[in-house]
Amino acid sequence: MQFEEREDGGVMVIKPLDNRLDSAEASDFKDKLHNLIDDGKKKLVLDMERVEFVDSSGLGAIIACRKKMGTEGELVIASASEAVVGLFQLTRMDRVFRLFATTDEATTALG
Repeated sequence: MQFEEREDGGVMVIKPLDNRLDSAEASDFKDKLHNLIDDGKKKLVLDMERVEFVDSSGLGAIIACRKKMGTEGELVIASASEAVVGLFQLTRMDRVFRLFATTDEATTALG
């Protein structure tokens, strides 16, 4: 899985470049975020602008990354499609993750 990443005022923004986060991509995705967390990144914005579909493996990878952070950091979701937001609402993960309409809103909230 390919990513764009940038740091904005102490907040790391990670943007998956694939349009799916499914079982084929979940392991690479999780490894990438775990490496960032291990490197001390504690404020992460997951920019989901290009992601159109997330399956249970993809959602599990996102949750695993949140768990790895513990209470020392925060992982938020930004720019998610209606379908992805619907998945977070259906699974009640919108109560665990803060969802933002734009990446700018997310980085401001974490910064």
